[in-house]
Amino acid sequence: MSHAPDPHLTPVLISELRPTQMTVGFREVLRKQQDWRERNQEGSKKSADFLGTHMIPVVLGPKKRHYVIDHHHLARALSDQGVSKVLVSVVADLSVLDKDAFFVVLDNRGWMHPFDAKGRRRAYEDLPKSISKLTDDPYRSLAGELRAVGAYAKTATPFSEFLWADYMRRHVPLATLEKNFEKALELAAALARGHEANYLPGWCGPDTNNN
Repeated sequence: MSHAPDPHLTPVLISELRPTQMTVGFREVLRKQQDWRERNQEGSKKSADFLGTHMIPVVLGPKKRHYVIDHHHLARALSDQGVSKVLVSVVADLSVLDKDAFFVVLDNRGWMHPFDAKGRRRAYEDLPKSISKLTDDPYRSLAGELRAVGAYAKTATPFSEFLWADYMRRHVPLATLEKNFEKALELAAALARGHEANYLPGWCGPDTNNN
C-alpha cells in the first residue's frame, strides 16, 4: 500500500467525494460562498486560478472512493455555488483495506472526526455519504470566527476547530449563539484567553492588555 502523495492532481466530481466528518459551520460555508462569488465577478481566470491552487486532500478508500480529510467547508461552498468538480491531492492510498479496517486507520491517524452537532461520537457508518449531507454545527461556526479574529492561532492539529467548538459548546449557551452571534463571539473570545482553555491547540494565553 502506498502512502506517498499522488504526483498527479485529479479532477473529481464534488458529488462523489466522501466526508470524514459529520458537520460544518454553515456560517463559515456562507463566507466561502461569498468569496467564490466575488472571484467569479472578477473573471473566469480568477476562479480557475483559485481552483488550481486549492486542492482538496483526500485518502483513497475501498472501491477507490475519495475521502476528504480537510477543506470540507470549501468543498461544500463550491458545491452549493454550482461548481461540479475540484482538484484533489491523494495523501494516501488505503484502497486495499476493507471498510472496517479503513475507518479504523483513518480514526487513528486523525483523518476523521465522527462527532455530531451535539458533540457526540457516532458510529463510522453514520458519516454522511456526500458533501451535500454535511449538517450545521453552530459552534463550529463560532470556533471558525474565533480564529478569524485572532482569539487563538491556527495550528496543524487535526480538527482543531472542532476541539474549540466542543469547548465553547460547554460554556456558551446555545440560545445566545442563535439569537446574538456577536454577543456569543464576545463571550467566547474572553473564554478562549482563559487558563481553563490552555490545553486547546493554538491557545494564545490570557489577555493582559486590560490588567
